[in-house]
Amino acid sequence: MKYCGFNGCSNKISTGYYCDEHKRKKPKHKRSKKEIYHSKNKSFYNSKAWESMRSFVYERERGYCQRCKKFVFGRRAHVHHVIPISEDETLKLDPNNLRLLCPQCHTIEENEDKKRTVFPSYFG
Repeated sequence: MKYCGFNGCSNKISTGYYCDEHKRKKPKHKRSKKEIYHSKNKSFYNSKAWESMRSFVYERERGYCQRCKKFVFGRRAHVHHVIPISEDETLKLDPNNLRLLCPQCHTIEENEDKKRTVFPSYFG
């Protein structure tokens, strides 16, 4: 018998590293990446039209994030819809509605968009 490996625990165990109280609980169902990243616009994002517009925006901005001005390349270059497709589908291929962002700035922009929809009076 040995003591539980959890700091300060005095329970004794015969196998493993931790007592039942400190063992990690296994998730009931682990979601696959397909479930997490599934989008109803997936076919659009896989289209030639989107691929060419994405390239156009990247070239227009010369690979620099429009928010922080860092250079981004490859998968790290995110093209952001200023007005989301869910709000106005006609603007999904409008170059004036698209911005090149790094992953960090894209996350910030997405969170700001969500705040505007939840608290519209605070953002004028």
